[in-house]
Amino acid sequence: MAGIIRIKKFFKYLFLSLAIILIGISWWAWAPDIAVEELKIKYANEESEFLPIDGMDVHYRIEGQGDTLLLIHGTAASLHTWDGWTEVLKNDFTIIRLDLPAFGLTGPDPQARYTLLGYAEFIHAFMNKLGIEKYSMAGNSLGGGIAWNVAALYPESIEKMILIDPNGLPKDGPVSSIFQLAQNPITAALLKKLTPRSIIAGNLKEVYHDDTKVSDALVDRYHNMTRRTGNRQAFVDRANTVNEFDKSLFRNIESETLIQWGRHDEWIPLSDAALFNSYIANSQVIIYENAGHVPMEEIPEQTAEDARKFLKGQ
Repeated sequence: MAGIIRIKKFFKYLFLSLAIILIGISWWAWAPDIAVEELKIKYANEESEFLPIDGMDVHYRIEGQGDTLLLIHGTAASLHTWDGWTEVLKNDFTIIRLDLPAFGLTGPDPQARYTLLGYAEFIHAFMNKLGIEKYSMAGNSLGGGIAWNVAALYPESIEKMILIDPNGLPKDGPVSSIFQLAQNPITAALLKKLTPRSIIAGNLKEVYHDDTKVSDALVDRYHNMTRRTGNRQAFVDRANTVNEFDKSLFRNIESETLIQWGRHDEWIPLSDAALFNSYIANSQVIIYENAGHVPMEEIPEQTAEDARKFLKGQ
């Protein structure tokens, strides 16, 4: 009988310890939603505009002068990822950048249209609403995948294109840790409420080659934008969206294309740069030895200057 009592006490203390640990983890990781109006105070400015499209107020900015250049960010980012490029290029180009549906201040698409083709159609509608028929564009990661789909679907609209570590090709290896969490039903449910700042910091150190450039302000911005009401559910929805790869789309691309790639990209293999170069008829590649997955953010002056030369035909 004494042995049974000891076993019961053991399991009682075990369950109590586990409960305390779980409560501690939840307290550490708990990150409530942030209302978009609160985020606007910090992350919108005098250049910010909001365009109603399909039930969304799309956050965008138009800055500079000259030929139009549209900038499209990647997963979990926002138009702020292009701050460096905008400073370098706004004297030569009219820069348009936006927060894509599911991200930034724009927030989720009520219809959850997160395929590359769906995003491409959204970009076309967005530019039409602005009254812009011809433009060049640059896109990073998801934004790069969207860009080449826009160029394939609407070749008459695109003058030149820059793809920066773009996605959209079939992937054989494992996906990044944050996507693995979003694609698991159990951890996906937790991600919608438990989003510790350390996860965001870890992801940024994966996409940057030089971790010393991952500042507290940078982590705070990404973390806060992730917590915009609806964005975490949208991220899970997008991470579980299946894209059908259609290689024949590349035949429709008519625009001259520059492919920029960070040598130390941990999310998309460097070998994809050669594949994109072979699939797109009129293209060239620049590899950056000092960058990871987001070279336009990590080394903005160098990549923007190469972009300027390309866009100006130099």
